[in-house]
Amino acid sequence: MHIPDNYLSPATCAVMGVAMIPAWKVSIQKIRQEIPKEKMAFLGVGAAFSFLSMMFNIPLAGGTTGHAVGGTLIAILAGPYAACISVTMALFIQCLMFGDGGVLAFGANCFNMAFVLPFVGYFVYTQVKRYWKGKYGEQFAAGFGSYIGINAAAFCAAVEFGIQPLLFKNGAGNPLYCPYPLSVSIPAMMIGHLTVFGAAEVVYTVAVLGFMKKVNKDTNYTKVKHTSKAVYALLAALIVCTPLGLLAAGTAWGEWGSDEIASVVSKGSTLGFIPEGMKHGFNYRALFSDYVIAGMPAWIGYMISAIIGTAIVIILFKIISTFMKNKVEFDL
Repeated sequence: MHIPDNYLSPATCAVMGVAMIPAWKVSIQKIRQEIPKEKMAFLGVGAAFSFLSMMFNIPLAGGTTGHAVGGTLIAILAGPYAACISVTMALFIQCLMFGDGGVLAFGANCFNMAFVLPFVGYFVYTQVKRYWKGKYGEQFAAGFGSYIGINAAAFCAAVEFGIQPLLFKNGAGNPLYCPYPLSVSIPAMMIGHLTVFGAAEVVYTVAVLGFMKKVNKDTNYTKVKHTSKAVYALLAALIVCTPLGLLAAGTAWGEWGSDEIASVVSKGSTLGFIPEGMKHGFNYRALFSDYVIAGMPAWIGYMISAIIGTAIVIILFKIISTFMKNKVEFDL
């Protein structure tokens, strides 16, 4: 679901980036009002959960891959506004340091995964939880909310892909950017997310949420005085396991490089050309592109990348907290 650069037109990227500005602004205002300075580090932990979840690639028949995001999980733990900023930070680090998601497409990726996913997922979660009061009501609500959230995000991405060949063509009528229309992009994105990737999001959300409830008596995690050692232990365990994401061969749909797309098979035939906007588009080379570190085996590089990404998002939120004013009291 990480849209690379040059799949969306510059105009589309600009519109999506502008659309995220009010979402970021309101989210930051809400965080300032609702979350105390000493708990900003917890948002870094949430961002780390999201960052790591997106490193566990899952294979799908046909040679493509996908992953969980964890946006609804963070929304349940700390609220949807906090989730918006946490996932945004995770996506920013992925984009800037690891080349996972485009620089120009950053706004679009945030719109899908940091805005649509957590807000839709959290809304569904709260509604289901309100009416299901049974023993497993919260678990079902969390799972169902996360499932709907990630599929809503995938649908938005599919539409963003699919409108490109309708709106942006060259003089010969060939698409300049993503060449696949809505009739291709929507089924291609949704089949995987309605099945395997949606299930992965459910499992990840319910499992981590259950773990958090066991290690913290106070279920309002933004009020817990200290992030427990058990939570950091879980992050460490996830980091150690991230090389499992390398077992999934193939590329996620819509994330092929410009050198690959001409040979991609869709509906029984290859595209046969590279769209001009992709061939001559923006090219950013990340420091550790594709989570690879030069001179190291892939699995070690992948694990070190996980450590770097996790450390950065946690440290960033701790730095942000130093600029916040202390609150005498707060009420969430």
